[in-house]
Amino acid sequence: MTHSQKTGAATLIATHAIRNTLAIHSRGVDRADGNLLASAYHPDATVDYGFYAGPATTLVDILAAAQKSARPTLHRTSNIEIRVDGNRAHAESYVIAYVEEADIYRMVCGRYLDRLTLRDGQWRLTHRTYVMDANTNRPSNATRPDPAVAPGQFAPAGGHGAADAARSLLAQYHAQSLAQHKAAPDMPMPQTTPDNALEDALSREAIRRLLTAYARAADRADGDLMASVFWDDATVISGVINGPAPDFAAGIVDIIKTHMDGCFHSIANEWIEIAGAHGVGEHYVLALARTGGNDIWTGGRYVDRYERRAGVWKIASRVFVCDWTQSGPSTNEDAGFYEALKNRGAFGKGDPVYAHWAELEAVA
Repeated sequence: MTHSQKTGAATLIATHAIRNTLAIHSRGVDRADGNLLASAYHPDATVDYGFYAGPATTLVDILAAAQKSARPTLHRTSNIEIRVDGNRAHAESYVIAYVEEADIYRMVCGRYLDRLTLRDGQWRLTHRTYVMDANTNRPSNATRPDPAVAPGQFAPAGGHGAADAARSLLAQYHAQSLAQHKAAPDMPMPQTTPDNALEDALSREAIRRLLTAYARAADRADGDLMASVFWDDATVISGVINGPAPDFAAGIVDIIKTHMDGCFHSIANEWIEIAGAHGVGEHYVLALARTGGNDIWTGGRYVDRYERRAGVWKIASRVFVCDWTQSGPSTNEDAGFYEALKNRGAFGKGDPVYAHWAELEAVA
């Protein structure tokens, strides 16, 4: 491997580790989990949030205490730009924070300006500055999943600490991976080392592409693409269709085409852990469905288990955890302000994305 290749590999490894750290921060805040939140910082880290500036340990205590008595929130980071220089890095990420009160919900738009360092093999924050850019504040009509619905339409709800459904799901997925390794004694449960760090980073990138493919499949009502992200023996708990992945892929696409005027799934905070041929992940999703004259916004998380078979990564289990839902009469417009925006999303192969990717394949 040339010096340039080694540098590129080191940057890829660092970037994926940093993305995981940024996701851990959001997960710690939203779950009111002080230990998880603190694990995103080095012990001597500092912060500047405007309302507080000082040691990060104090901010961790403030946020964890405040969140325990608050309704579930959702902090989703995207647009992540990371620049690595040896054992230090700077990052900028956009954050949309959903904050719900008794009669109002707020969307707070801002950015995290972060400094990170690598110590003892761990990339963690050494300083974070929060910058607010905009906010919206609207009357709330939030709903939660109804625990009395039939099992086929049940989706677990988000919560704080041990009450959060994702916590038990991730524990179950870890236990399943461990059991599969014990069933193959010649394949011990691997630990991340400098020797396999690059392989783990490449695995995370392959899994990240499954996430984008899933969103595209749903929004374009592409059944073949949807089926391709799951193993045939995978299971899906979505709250709309619960059961074998092939049934989910066909059924959800049919529902989208039959009952929706359009939908949009934005995925952020991709947190992924790899252990050999197994992986687990938790990812935030913000979804808009236009149906029956209404706009339905849903915020939640995909909690996944992955397996690599014959060199290919796919989803082996997926559970959707619902954190909040807001709905109201649709305000979607096609004329006036939006009339000049001629390139529109669509179900099926007529959407511009298919021609976009076909250009690359034609060149290849």
